[in-house]
Amino acid sequence: MAAREEWSMSDFEIGKYIGEGKFGKVYLAREKQSGYVVALKVTYKAKLDKYRFHAHLRREIEIQSGLDHPNVLRLFAWFHDEERVVLVLEYAARGELYKVLRAAGHFTERTAATYVASLAGALAYCHKKQVIHRDIKPENLLLDIEGRLKIADFGWAARSNAKRHTLCGTIDYLAPEMIEKKAHDHAVDNWTLGILCYEFLYGSPPFEADEQDDTLRRIVRVDLTFPSTPCVSSEAKDLISKLLVKDSSKRLSLEDIMKHPWIKKNAEPSGSCIKQKDLGRVKPLLI
Repeated sequence: MAAREEWSMSDFEIGKYIGEGKFGKVYLAREKQSGYVVALKVTYKAKLDKYRFHAHLRREIEIQSGLDHPNVLRLFAWFHDEERVVLVLEYAARGELYKVLRAAGHFTERTAATYVASLAGALAYCHKKQVIHRDIKPENLLLDIEGRLKIADFGWAARSNAKRHTLCGTIDYLAPEMIEKKAHDHAVDNWTLGILCYEFLYGSPPFEADEQDDTLRRIVRVDLTFPSTPCVSSEAKDLISKLLVKDSSKRLSLEDIMKHPWIKKNAEPSGSCIKQKDLGRVKPLLI
């Protein structure tokens, strides 16, 4: 899609509604001149005013527009009119990983390792650019037409070399230092990668409980247990145990995750778990 100084809704053929963010709706669209298919995230200014979210959205745009990695959803451009702010995003045709995981119940070790490896590579790239995502969860992970994982929704992301103090994210994925209101850094993303690895393999996060307070207590204690079913390899459990460590300085680094025996044995180098014959089955229809 060609770069332009100014965009407007008239530059796009608007298609079907495909999802919803915190403050906006997402539509499939086609840029008229190039025919390029994108996702438009439309946020109404009245909502931004009501929730005082202008600075939050500005930070999201500044951070995501500066990232260019195969496993990070691209933000191509943004524009606004009297009523709306519109983000022009890469379209991920296979949708949320959350829905794929819920439909499957849990992933095979091959699939889980492939997604963990993709995430580790993308987060290593973000961290080198001083970007902490702080809200990695299955709902914020998308799959493109070829089945490659894309990190999306940088609404809680921060660009900083210094320690941060904002409590943000989703309860099941919060690191202990956040719950205890201690300063945190990029290692919160490493913790979340351990949570996700467990959830991919077992179908639910490790510290889930009926009451939120019980979940928070289990996280702070790192009350980690591995159910007997489904059957998960000792190598996978080893990786999870080295990420879900209370002392953030002792968590396995992203580079070491990618070198871990479980990842090397199971992860697909292509980053996709979709069989070749299934690649054409999802079509980006605008209707």
